[in-house]
Amino acid sequence: MEDNNVTVTRKQRVLGIILCILIFAVVGTISYFICKPMLEMSKDPAAFRAYIDEQGIKGILMLMAAMFLQVVAAVIPGGPFEIAAGYAFGVWKGALIADVAMTLGSLFVFLMVRRFGVKFACLFISKKKLDSVKFFHESARRDLLAFIFFLIPGTPKDIFTYVMGFTDMKIPMWLFITFVGRFPAILLSAMSGDSLGAKNYTTFIIMIIIIVVVCVAGSIFYAVWKKKHDAKVAAEAAGKDGASGEKGEAVTDTADADADT
Repeated sequence: MEDNNVTVTRKQRVLGIILCILIFAVVGTISYFICKPMLEMSKDPAAFRAYIDEQGIKGILMLMAAMFLQVVAAVIPGGPFEIAAGYAFGVWKGALIADVAMTLGSLFVFLMVRRFGVKFACLFISKKKLDSVKFFHESARRDLLAFIFFLIPGTPKDIFTYVMGFTDMKIPMWLFITFVGRFPAILLSAMSGDSLGAKNYTTFIIMIIIIVVVCVAGSIFYAVWKKKHDAKVAAEAAGKDGASGEKGEAVTDTADADADT
């Protein structure tokens, strides 16, 4: 009976590894043939809008697929797609298309990490980066922290997306955090794209400057917060080790006194 259980476990592990490799291969292939061309076109908004218009509903689905894969692959920048969505569809429609696609990508990552664990996550994110945000596992305010950090532009949302699958967070809460949390930043990008489509270049430049400033400020805020948090955790750990050491010494002293008696 035990041997059978071991055999089944090994089969499951092999199946999981094979599936993860297949997912990585599929995501990589689709990213190359869809995301790469669309990313190149997104740098030329006029060409991008013409391409999307020609494709009709297929163009919307292709843009959503590209943004979905951008979340999964993690290394593909999402900003150009968000700007291009605003350029092609306007502020609100473009922002909603982008947000829905990225939320679906985040849900996919969440479910895959929950099912296959670190084997899947490390296909796209290094173990070191995953460990760098382990505070989500330790904090009693995890959901609130996740929501705040998703609201703030410039934070490493791709890493957060992979880490959340390791927690016991409920799926509805995760959907709320990623959809609502991402929306303000996506809306800013869509507004810049829309202003570019309207040939309002002054507004476009102002929006880009605002986006850059907000992202830099968000990155600095996160770095400062994390440094303080890590220092606090290290101090608490040192305090516990010290208390354990003192307790051990006290027990030893008591034992020695009893022995002398």
